[in-house]
Amino acid sequence: MLRKLLAVLYTALAIGANAALAGDVADLREGDMRKLAIHSAPVDLPEAVFLDARDGEVPLAQWRGQWVVLNFWATWCAPCRKEMPSLLRLQQAMPDLAVLPVATGRNAVEGIERFYEEAGVQALPILRDPKSELARPMGVMGLPVTVVLNPQGQEVARLIGDAEWDSAHAQTVLSAMIAGN
Repeated sequence: MLRKLLAVLYTALAIGANAALAGDVADLREGDMRKLAIHSAPVDLPEAVFLDARDGEVPLAQWRGQWVVLNFWATWCAPCRKEMPSLLRLQQAMPDLAVLPVATGRNAVEGIERFYEEAGVQALPILRDPKSELARPMGVMGLPVTVVLNPQGQEVARLIGDAEWDSAHAQTVLSAMIAGN
């Protein structure tokens, strides 16, 4: 019960508002980026450790100091299949940004590798959150969900559903966020 309440509260805070940085950046949102909820204040995340393809532990804190696009997805998710190539192209277009797809829930490594091969995204890291230990407390209720993290590792924006992350609109919004930091 408490988990559900926290998830609802977290989602409400995440979807809630556009102020400060949000004001200027919010004005830039066009296309798929209209779905991007920009938070009025950064939201701290719980500590998180992902698993890589070999079951090695990979802490999210490893990317502190840089902007991160953290995408929660699953191998069975049709919108994720459509969206994933745009995440690779975003990573290629904005190499200083870390694009981290995280397969949440039960996703076998073989299935992830097959998904990546079919989608042509082998250059992205394989990261897994098999027990949804980060997704659940962050209120990720459906997939895909993408959150933007500032260099301090805090969530500053969230987009529920798929998007063309390599579009000019997305790159403009992300560049403005980075410049405003």
